Amino acid sequence: MSVTKGVRRLRGGVLWACGLVLLVGSVAVAVTIGPARISVADVWSAVAAHLGGGQSRLSPIRDGIIWNLRMPRTLLAAVCGAGLAVCGTVMQSLLRNPLADPFVLGVSSGASTGAVVVVVLGVGGGALSISTGAFIGALCSFALVLLLSHTLGGTTDRVVLSGVAAMQLFSALTSFVVMTAADAEQTRGVLFWLLGSLSGVGWTDVWVCAAVLAVTLLICLGHARTLDAFVFGQDAAATLGVDVARTRIVLLCTTALLTAALVSSAGAIGFVGLVLPHAARALAGSGHRRLLPVTALAGAVFLVWVDTLARTVLDPQEVPVGVVTALIGVPAFVLVLYRTRRTA
Repeated sequence: MSVTKGVRRLRGGVLWACGLVLLVGSVAVAVTIGPARISVADVWSAVAAHLGGGQSRLSPIRDGIIWNLRMPRTLLAAVCGAGLAVCGTVMQSLLRNPLADPFVLGVSSGASTGAVVVVVLGVGGGALSISTGAFIGALCSFALVLLLSHTLGGTTDRVVLSGVAAMQLFSALTSFVVMTAADAEQTRGVLFWLLGSLSGVGWTDVWVCAAVLAVTLLICLGHARTLDAFVFGQDAAATLGVDVARTRIVLLCTTALLTAALVSSAGAIGFVGLVLPHAARALAGSGHRRLLPVTALAGAVFLVWVDTLARTVLDPQEVPVGVVTALIGVPAFVLVLYRTRRTA
């Protein structure tokens, strides 16, 4: 048994190390891709200079392109990919539903409604940004899901059904506001945001989302054994001494807050939290202490390259990130389901 545990730990360590190296390399290379010719050496020079490692040899324009435009966008893509993948992993285990993703609680739809209300209706009188409005809308949607699921009994299927109801309600509200009050320019901007966009992000978005991701990951890792127990059902988890109700509310609130933070900064980016957990399980197994870090790294690398493709494939026009994730995610998910069926 000890030998088996040692092999598993070694495998998890190797996956973690390889994933970290791949992520750092992906970020460095992705920043170089674009209209301006920039090398990996330029990227390291700019990063070192801004982190106190000496004077940058780059011109102010090239330094600004790297540090103020491409680097925060690429890092936020990594944070969003990692966060959505982790949330998907937790949701699928907690709800025992392989089709669960971070948006099953209606958080994305609520964020969309909040953003549209601020942009189109001007609620807040200019004091609220689109990100703030999206975050408030996401919290309102999640609060509605908690209220409905608690009223209906609080079981996992009631949580999912409450999330579907909230999703449909806020989607309808978003469509109503856009159709009745938005002009053509506002409609196009809102649609682009609803499909996911990392354009125009700054370092503040990166730090806020990264901090929420770090806290969420620590909380989820602290509940790793509990999540392992939930795989066998809530009755089995309760038999093992797990406080099912408390654990569910803690993890649901944690993942919902992370999803709200990510969606408020980057819009609704689908399929990352649905597909990546399945791919990570094929590599790391089902133990959440190994699975969660591997899933985070896989999601980060995946979205870094998806965003790079989205901003360059039709240059100078940009494709919404959510469109690219759907185009890649649907075939990948079908492949995952097919392989699962063959090994079942």
